[in-house]
Amino acid sequence: MNRSEIDLQNVNVYGIGKELEKYWKWILVFTISVWLFLTGFGQLLYTPEYTVSTTLVVTDKESGNTYASLSMASSMAEVMSEIFQSDVMRSLVESDTQQVMDGSVVCSQIQETNLIVLDIISQDPSSAYTFMNSALSHYSEVSAHIFANASLQVLQEPSIPTAPSNKPLLSEHKNILTLAAGAGMCVLIALVYILRYTVKTSTTAKNVLDGKILGVIPFEKLNKKQGKRALLLNLPIVSMAYSEAYRKLVSRIDHLARQKEKKVLLVTSVSENEGKSTCAANMALGLQEKGKKVLLVDCDFIKPAQYKIFEEKNRNPCSIQYNKNTHIWELFLQKPWDKNPSRALKMIKTVVEEYQSKFDYILIDSSPIKASSDAEALMDIADLTLLVVRQDWTDIRVINDTVDLIWQSNSEFLGFVLNSFYENALQSGAYGYSHYANSERG
Repeated sequence: MNRSEIDLQNVNVYGIGKELEKYWKWILVFTISVWLFLTGFGQLLYTPEYTVSTTLVVTDKESGNTYASLSMASSMAEVMSEIFQSDVMRSLVESDTQQVMDGSVVCSQIQETNLIVLDIISQDPSSAYTFMNSALSHYSEVSAHIFANASLQVLQEPSIPTAPSNKPLLSEHKNILTLAAGAGMCVLIALVYILRYTVKTSTTAKNVLDGKILGVIPFEKLNKKQGKRALLLNLPIVSMAYSEAYRKLVSRIDHLARQKEKKVLLVTSVSENEGKSTCAANMALGLQEKGKKVLLVDCDFIKPAQYKIFEEKNRNPCSIQYNKNTHIWELFLQKPWDKNPSRALKMIKTVVEEYQSKFDYILIDSSPIKASSDAEALMDIADLTLLVVRQDWTDIRVINDTVDLIWQSNSEFLGFVLNSFYENALQSGAYGYSHYANSERG
């Protein structure tokens, strides 16, 4: 796939929604910050202006003809603004009011009438009112030589404005701009999600990963009442889709392992928190349900987790024990053993060699490959290696490089387990055997 292009098959709408949900606080803070900035910036540059308006009636002094008045009003609307803004008018007004006339004058005709609206705009409401009255009283002196036949009558008396006529800068578009900024933040987060070169759909996984897709495990979420229990397929709290996905995965693994006459399986992942320990535990349970005698070995010397998953504490970490509840055999660690990993690896190798003939399967749960080199050493002990890939977690290129590393070891790479995939990312037949058949051909 060309990295300069967006693979639409790798776009997971539900995943985008979860990504936005993950960063919703940042989106909210950013949106509020934009709103406050626009408000403050607008107020900082805001200069209130007050408008005093009056409506004037234009008539013909001699005939009072309406048609003539309409024609005259149209002509006067274009000239009145120039008259009121003329130096002569300003001098008369300033002399009369003893103030500097700093406002602006706007004249407009009400369409199809002989009415003219005169507006005087100033930064002070009382000054605008004073300028208007003074201008009206001196208008005849200035315009007598221009419109000798025109007569102006005040239809609506001016009044002192009580509120500014203009709004702060950006106030009219502040909410729209704020929403646009919030939407832009969402688009940016979604774009980063889409461009992140990780596995987001099972379809993409089949196209870009160098190996078979053995199964797809759906995302399963426990409610708060259920606490932080491990998601084991034999628990009543998990969904049918979740447990069946594991059972079909186990059937696939059992079929391939018997074909290859292999017993020792290494379950690992590239990065931490991809769910490989839970996957290993459920594989052991699934194989036991099929009547297989299974030994589950926890070889995560950095962060052992199997004893937490099965809620077993205060047990001898160096002995194989039978779990009466799950009917699987266990060799668990209860604390990190990274101070002397070579000794631990020798012990695991001895256990595998001694008990391989006594069990149908030995499942080894190892540390993530990026976290420790223990997984590489365990590849030389295991017959087959499975790689757990969590949705949108690890770079695809790193995953494929890890597959190359597995093939260079004494272990055979069996395939991928796609873990914690959101439901709408699953393609048709993802849980069925048709999916596995397609993977086999690929």
